[in-house]
Amino acid sequence: MDAADWDRKYQGRELVYGEAPNATLVETATTLHRGRALDLASGQGRNAIWLATRGWIVDAVDFSSVALTSASRVAARAPASVRERLTWIHADVTNLSTEPNYDLVLMFYLHLPPQERRRAVSAAVSALKPEGILMILGHHTDNIEAGVGGPQEAEILYSPEDLASDIGSRLTVLTAENRYRNVSEGTAIDALLLASRPGLGSEADRG
Repeated sequence: MDAADWDRKYQGRELVYGEAPNATLVETATTLHRGRALDLASGQGRNAIWLATRGWIVDAVDFSSVALTSASRVAARAPASVRERLTWIHADVTNLSTEPNYDLVLMFYLHLPPQERRRAVSAAVSALKPEGILMILGHHTDNIEAGVGGPQEAEILYSPEDLASDIGSRLTVLTAENRYRNVSEGTAIDALLLASRPGLGSEADRG
């Protein structure tokens, strides 16, 4: 879908994907020291807002202006200290120029053809500071046959192995696994990748 399609999806519908943050994000981020985060394809901002409430400074990027307006409206209910930690950016994540400024980069449920996905992954990798964490989560290719919900186009789905291949040797893979979510229709299958940029002075960094 293009930006106009996503605008129509979000138009007139509050919190299409709910207000609570993603459970896998909560599980992961609570083990990290707060810092600066980049949320790619942030939608209506539920994950970005949650991170900001925990003290993270967050840049949230989406190409749906409607979604970003909705996110800003939800964030307006938060204390000023939370709002000040949030920046909403209207941009296409496949054409995003990023600097290595972030301790955590998220790419959640962004489903694109492989070539476009790899461009988004490259932007995510480029955004990481040394020792920064990249977290990608989305609908698994197997979800069509063995799970429920999500896109039904195999081309835009992926496995943890696909994501690991996308990053190559640029990062160190920490986790590449299937995740299972119980939803009202049954069990959905997700692909999760956690990876880190080598620290300054590490052997991988010197290479």
